[in-house]
Amino acid sequence: MNNLKEVFINEIPAFRELGHKFLNKEVSTGDFKSASGGMGVYAQRGGLDFMIRFRIPSGIMNMNEFKKVYELAKKQNLDKVHLTTRQAIQLHSISIDAVCDTMEEAIKNDIFTRGGGGNFPRNVSISPLAGVDVEEAFDVTPYALEVNNHFMSKITTYKLPRKLKVSFSSSEKDYGNSTIADLGFLAIKKDNKEYFKVYIGGGLGKNPEKSVEFDSLINPNEILYHVEAITNLFIAEGDYTNRNKARTRYIVDRMGEEAFLNCYKEHLNKVFESESLDVNIEYKEYKKQGIKTTVKHNRLIPQKQEGLYSVYFHPICGQLSMTNYKLLIDKLDELEDIEIRLSMNEGMYIRNLNGEEAVELIKLTQNLGGETKLEQSVACIGANICQIGIADSQGMLQDILEYFKEKNFTADVLPKIRISGCTNSCGTHQIGILGFAGKKKRVNNVVTEAFELYIGGAKGKDKTKLGSSIGDITRENVPKFLYELAKSIEESKLNYEEYILENNEELNNIIDKYLVEERVVKA
Repeated sequence: MNNLKEVFINEIPAFRELGHKFLNKEVSTGDFKSASGGMGVYAQRGGLDFMIRFRIPSGIMNMNEFKKVYELAKKQNLDKVHLTTRQAIQLHSISIDAVCDTMEEAIKNDIFTRGGGGNFPRNVSISPLAGVDVEEAFDVTPYALEVNNHFMSKITTYKLPRKLKVSFSSSEKDYGNSTIADLGFLAIKKDNKEYFKVYIGGGLGKNPEKSVEFDSLINPNEILYHVEAITNLFIAEGDYTNRNKARTRYIVDRMGEEAFLNCYKEHLNKVFESESLDVNIEYKEYKKQGIKTTVKHNRLIPQKQEGLYSVYFHPICGQLSMTNYKLLIDKLDELEDIEIRLSMNEGMYIRNLNGEEAVELIKLTQNLGGETKLEQSVACIGANICQIGIADSQGMLQDILEYFKEKNFTADVLPKIRISGCTNSCGTHQIGILGFAGKKKRVNNVVTEAFELYIGGAKGKDKTKLGSSIGDITRENVPKFLYELAKSIEESKLNYEEYILENNEELNNIIDKYLVEERVVKA
């Protein structure tokens, strides 16, 4: 990796020069973006400030890395950092020189941005409780890290049509989103032996598709053969002329599932014949002394290691303030053998805590972030910053929470909602049981910010389902709609999942009051 670090650092001067040419309008936005994405950098809306994305491997951080990101953000006088829906951390609204200086210092501390955007394999996602989840088949952590290392070892060589996403899930609940990935591995046990179920050719965004299930289980040590197979298939069959169709799911659409699977198997066989990619894995042994607690809290999760716990912390909108960041650092520095894992939902898990430590951390973070499911909702960075965003997803979530606060409604009855600022689904609205996608809508001859309502998304082994588009609600009416829905759920004494199944007529009536155009929900 030291040689790669030198390569990455040597790329920075040319990128700095390109950035200044972009600011001076000597190169186009498209030309800059085609280079900047691969560096993990994007120009923000307006083209004067920039975002840099730290590629945190599968969201796994040690304390030195956690502190270093804080230092890098503090050095740029930022008041917050953004936790993403793919287990990365972003710094926003900094200059091109600050981007380059930050990138260089991060590389020297083994924190990388290369391939964080653009046409590259992205951060490998993983169930954030892998290794400690009481329901998991086995710990997928070391396998995900092997794939991360594999990608990074050759990150400068990729010439893909567009991005490629690989995911790992340690249980059938699919917390790593393996069933909607270009390549997904879901851990299962059969006859007391460990296997991966493999999924290929899926993805969210425009024309989303569930992944196609590979027709046989694989031995876990074979994962890199499948990584190379999907990469080679993507290079051979992907669309290099039309970015709008340059994802693996469009290859499935063009070929059909059976032909796609056969094509994949051909590439897989060639990799087995020509490469030696078996992985040898050692699982972490958790040796910390556990201490049980009788405290119950919705952010306190018992681990499968007796007397050990994980605590979830969710900054509102994924925006971790520097004040709270420092508070966490100071507390975690007092604790031994803890783990930090970023989630797929803009939050983080502090793991491997004994009962006393877990309760202390719960008390410290109480009301500093989301406590209810609604407060733990997901919102992508949105149109105020993102150049391709259409609506202000972050502002929308803040509006919702403020409206509920004004109404003094605290019942935890709504599910976690997922809000994207456009159809790209960075907020993963298409797999949310309740989701919204931003758009512009002409209402009474006035172009208005609106959000398309999605209901019924789900994920999990044999359960993954894309949400149904119901219709559009203007931004100002989304909080009112959700409040009326929450009141109705509370009065019904049902949970949300039961409510949408058993009170379909009442749900339709509430939705119809707020839709710009009437549309009926089909449960």
